[in-house]
Amino acid sequence: MRSVGAVVGALAVMGVGFAPNATAFDAQSKQWYLDAMQTDQMWKVSTGKGVKVAVIDSGVNSQTSSLKGQVLTSEVAKSVSYHATQDFSGHGTSMAELIAGTGAGGGVKGLAPDAKILPYRIQMKDLKDKGELAKTAEPAVAIRAAADSDAKILNMSIGSEFIDPDIEAALKYAASKGKLMMVAVGNEGVRSGHIDYPAAYPYAVGVGSVDQSGTVSKTSSYGNYVDLAAPGISVPGWCDESFKAYCMRDGGTSSATAVASGAAALIWSAHPDWTANQVLRSLIDTAGRKWKKSDPSKYLGYGIIRPRVVLENPDYNPGPADTDPLSKENGGPAKTTEKSNGAKPSASASGSSQPTQKASEVPAEAAGSEAESSSDNNTLWIALGAVAAVIVIGGGGFAVLRARRGQ
Repeated sequence: MRSVGAVVGALAVMGVGFAPNATAFDAQSKQWYLDAMQTDQMWKVSTGKGVKVAVIDSGVNSQTSSLKGQVLTSEVAKSVSYHATQDFSGHGTSMAELIAGTGAGGGVKGLAPDAKILPYRIQMKDLKDKGELAKTAEPAVAIRAAADSDAKILNMSIGSEFIDPDIEAALKYAASKGKLMMVAVGNEGVRSGHIDYPAAYPYAVGVGSVDQSGTVSKTSSYGNYVDLAAPGISVPGWCDESFKAYCMRDGGTSSATAVASGAAALIWSAHPDWTANQVLRSLIDTAGRKWKKSDPSKYLGYGIIRPRVVLENPDYNPGPADTDPLSKENGGPAKTTEKSNGAKPSASASGSSQPTQKASEVPAEAAGSEAESSSDNNTLWIALGAVAAVIVIGGGGFAVLRARRGQ
């Protein structure tokens, strides 16, 4: 596995320390999407209070100025808690701040600054120490532990080209526990376009990325498993595991996934009685798009998230609580014979020509966006607070029906 959106390859480096008022640069001034999404209006309604988000990644440093008091390490099961707050790349911490950072000390401010983070450190490619790797949880084990926690949302800005039946079964288990799983689709847009696992598995909400103009990122992977899109390009995050400075980087679908998780937290906080199905449906129904909802785009799925549209209507109807809005793609409602103790059922790999390989054999990796500029093709022009226009490809609109997941 890799984290989707490399922390290296920075476009610019800015000195930012841990301690409040110690920063030489205000990272929030670079968070362009906060204004575009009209967060000042949204925060009058909801700030994410009462919602917990599991960040399944490289670990989360709980001592950055923006995350002090935000990370609930004590709520992580002991079996998967090894060095949960020792982030070996800086990636997981960056994702946590984009979701629930307070912005203290000039640090990154999360879209849901009153949400809380449950940190899960998993085996990833960036973890070079073999001893540390052996003690760190496999992705599937961490997903199951998060499913058994009080976290409502599981953020996975991670990906792999390999099929792992254990991870697929873990996602199914988490869905049966009522969790909403936001997963990065990957940054292979300029190469194969291949969408990573676990984004291609049932019950994962695949998230693509857009830039300041609402243009789909050139690096954002595309295909039948993109569900939603969110801002992800030129977003500040920690440069590396030293936590000495933020970098402006093209985090791509990694950052976009964290922003989408923050948006879901805002909605769930405002409507605590809603189910994951209702939160997801509200994001899908209000997403910025011009194509038919019945024909989701292979680049941006159902469109760019607009949580403000949900929050500004106190009487918003989210639809039925027990109906999966992605049931067609997921192959039907989530069903499981598992008990809440986390016992595994048998599972088979989805019908893909790619090799089956366990996460323990191929550690997770931070799937890196390699600072490539957005293309004029595959473009979506949108004001994030308004309705989207069509994707422009060869001068015409283009959208495709998606195949059912797992086929």
